[in-house]
Amino acid sequence: MSDVEIRDDRAGGRLEAFAGDEVVGHIEYFVLEAPARALVPVHTIVEPEHEGQGIAGSLARELYAIAAREGIVVAPLCPYVVKWAARHPKEAPAADPQLLDAAVDWLKAHPGRF
Repeated sequence: MSDVEIRDDRAGGRLEAFAGDEVVGHIEYFVLEAPARALVPVHTIVEPEHEGQGIAGSLARELYAIAAREGIVVAPLCPYVVKWAARHPKEAPAADPQLLDAAVDWLKAHPGRF
């Protein structure tokens, strides 16, 4: 992956990968507040012409790095991030099942969000 910059749009709930001015991939997420604060990725999308360049993995890695810097956890619901985390346990500590349940409940309570 070359010349890709990752930016966190917290207000928009998107972690975005840019190549120049073009968004080439993103993770859609929300911030869970209870029972504990967590970043909850829901979807990872890479534009078809940019697939296979490591963009999705870089987005997942940066999401976990952001959470670590903030002293919170990631409670992944996105299938890609779940698989990425399983392959990178040192970078992606497992979330408490209670947080995952709370994240699912939040998502059900906000059906139009994603």
